[in-house]
Amino acid sequence: MTDRPAVLIMQRHLAPLTPFLESQWTVYRFWEGPPVEAQADIRALVVAGEFELDKALIERLPNLKLIACFTSGYDRIDVAWCRARGLPVSHAPGVNHEDVADHAIGLILAARRQIAAGDRALRAGNWTPDSKMITPSLNGQRVGIVGLGAIGEAVARRAEALRMPVTWWGPRDKDAAWPRAASLIKLARDSDILVVACKADDGNIGLISRAVIEALGPQGLLVNVARGQLIDEDGLIAALKDGRLGQAALDVFEDEPTDVAKWRGVPNTVLTPHTGGATTEAVQGMLGLLMENLQAAFTGNALKTPVPD
Repeated sequence: MTDRPAVLIMQRHLAPLTPFLESQWTVYRFWEGPPVEAQADIRALVVAGEFELDKALIERLPNLKLIACFTSGYDRIDVAWCRARGLPVSHAPGVNHEDVADHAIGLILAARRQIAAGDRALRAGNWTPDSKMITPSLNGQRVGIVGLGAIGEAVARRAEALRMPVTWWGPRDKDAAWPRAASLIKLARDSDILVVACKADDGNIGLISRAVIEALGPQGLLVNVARGQLIDEDGLIAALKDGRLGQAALDVFEDEPTDVAKWRGVPNTVLTPHTGGATTEAVQGMLGLLMENLQAAFTGNALKTPVPD
């Protein structure tokens, strides 16, 4: 065991963190296969919250002090399992929710105003003097928000500014500036646009079921900036293909990266590669919190942003 703590980055897309972490600690990358002799040196795992923990690996790391979640969301991390082993978990709250809300509104605009389709049509030479793309106005479109946390509230404020009335639903009531629907089904039935902005956990996987999708209906737009596991993805695709759902605009998917073949031929979709919160400023904020939490864990101080009880 060395005096220099080591961290193990678990997901390949977090590889750009390496040079920042290497300024203070030894860095290993899980996909490269960390050497067995380094197991006693690894003091922290750096993870993205949408991936499950490798519990078998964790149990082979005798000096692990922290699960450092780079993202704000930590829904796939079994926090209770970690706590039972005296292993704290940190995350990066309050950093990118405004950016995710911006992206949600961008998806609404792209889908309803056919921005991406218009770009493709122009580039294909289909803009002619006698053709004109007519799209619906956003004015008066009823927005239903599933989950009125930081992202949901930020979406609601933006929707109101665009003259779209807002309703929301969550399993627990709260003081809010917007009315809460009696049920998720009623929210979907009474909305033109349904924005999924809630956390994902074992209790709500598949929350946006075929029944919810059908309640939103053939003119409805489903937007997801939360987690792909919240939606019955096969049911969504089937509903888009047979017209039971009007449109879908998705930034997150059941499996990531999603299989492009799965979406081939699926109509009326706008798809982005989980970039809602990935702005330069947000990533810098998450990196700063990650570094502070790692330093605190290695020096025996209180974590800057622990996952709350």
